[in-house]
Amino acid sequence: MDVAVRAWLLAQLGPTTDTSDLDARYARLTSARAVANEVLAERRAKLLADPLRMTVDGVVTLDQSNNLAGLERQIAALVDLVAPDELAAGEESTDLVTAPLVRTRRRR
Repeated sequence: MDVAVRAWLLAQLGPTTDTSDLDARYARLTSARAVANEVLAERRAKLLADPLRMTVDGVVTLDQSNNLAGLERQIAALVDLVAPDELAAGEESTDLVTAPLVRTRRRR
């Protein structure tokens, strides 16, 4: 994994994400988008495994539903992002090229 891919993954997943774990996942999955999807899906599954809301009357209320909604939005937004390793995988660049049009003389 190169520096650009690691930086993109840390930007998507947070700076406290274990980079050695990201390296291992990237070696297995060979795609930054797949790594980000897998990590976010694991975080979502971990939230769903525990109760989203817990209340102890008069003491404390914990509500994780906003965290779950945020993770789901982040997973959905990942579809529209371009990972730095996607263009290097053989896809052509989508650069726009312009050329001036020159009028030619027609003779009969």
